[in-house]
Amino acid sequence: MDYVKLGTTGLDVSPIAIGAMTYGEPGRGHPLWSLGEEESRPLIKHAVEQGINFFDTANIYSQGSSEEILGRALRDFANRDDVVIATKLRNPMRSGPNGKGLSRKAIMTEVDHSLKRLGTDYIDLYQIHRNDHSTPLEETLEALHDLVKAGKVRYLGASSMPAWEFAKALHLQREHGWARFVSMQDHYNLLAREEEREMIPLCLDEGVGTIVWSPLARGRLARAWTDAKSTARSSNDGFADMLYTPLTEASDHDIVDAVGRIADARGVGRAQVALAWLHSKPVVTAPLVGTSTTQQIDNAVASLAIKLSDEEIHALEAPYTPRHDFQGVSDDADIRAIMARLPQFTTVSSRAT
Repeated sequence: MDYVKLGTTGLDVSPIAIGAMTYGEPGRGHPLWSLGEEESRPLIKHAVEQGINFFDTANIYSQGSSEEILGRALRDFANRDDVVIATKLRNPMRSGPNGKGLSRKAIMTEVDHSLKRLGTDYIDLYQIHRNDHSTPLEETLEALHDLVKAGKVRYLGASSMPAWEFAKALHLQREHGWARFVSMQDHYNLLAREEEREMIPLCLDEGVGTIVWSPLARGRLARAWTDAKSTARSSNDGFADMLYTPLTEASDHDIVDAVGRIADARGVGRAQVALAWLHSKPVVTAPLVGTSTTQQIDNAVASLAIKLSDEEIHALEAPYTPRHDFQGVSDDADIRAIMARLPQFTTVSSRAT
């Protein structure tokens, strides 16, 4: 495994990150597709054996169970000084006041809970899962800075939000001398390239590395179009349906077909081609790959050896149709409000090249 730096930091991470939302006791999370501890541990061990040292989870995943499973497995299978553990906060962890959000109280509370569940003295990358518009941004950023100075957190990251909000946060951190966000965990793949408009240029200019969520478009890029809903997760994933249909179904179909043609010509899996396209983008530090089999881990690692030609990249990108992007939504209420406006949207006829 050849390691890369996260953004402009000195932190060495594998160019494949394991997204640990898949790992969590089904009774506390997603009963149809999350894997309990007995099933998760061999996968985490295999990832470590393949040289992957970057693992991402969140306090909300299976209500803390993902952090617990990941923490115990990494203690048993990895050297803590070698691995990079990333987790996130913001979403509701309990009912009642101060059970969610990014207030100073919530941040100071949730970091200690995550540290206990992970069984570690520090978190390598602590990320805000979404912005919290009910808390002053300055309050959030100063509290995060204090975690770094207290030694509980090594680096700070953010996740999906409008680019102007991220730019404002970076400006405030620089102005006040606070620890800065070094990473952006954003929604980016062959079927969702809206981040190329503003967020990606911003990250390139600021030296922020991106950690891509849903790099395979919730599995749509890993299988033929006719098999889009062939797994337990894909057949019960309303959020994916909102992200990828129905506004751009024709162009999505064309892109999936292009992935298949290139994969067949090269004799590799579709997922490897889709991941190789992300690796061709300098802003992408590591795609977050959710894996439920060792073969999926092996395929992700194998994608690092694929160098797509300019012609192949053009074939993959040419059919893209701009879409409305849901990456900045922060909670269910935001999603419902956007969905209520969907009938007003029309498919954009021009295609990006």
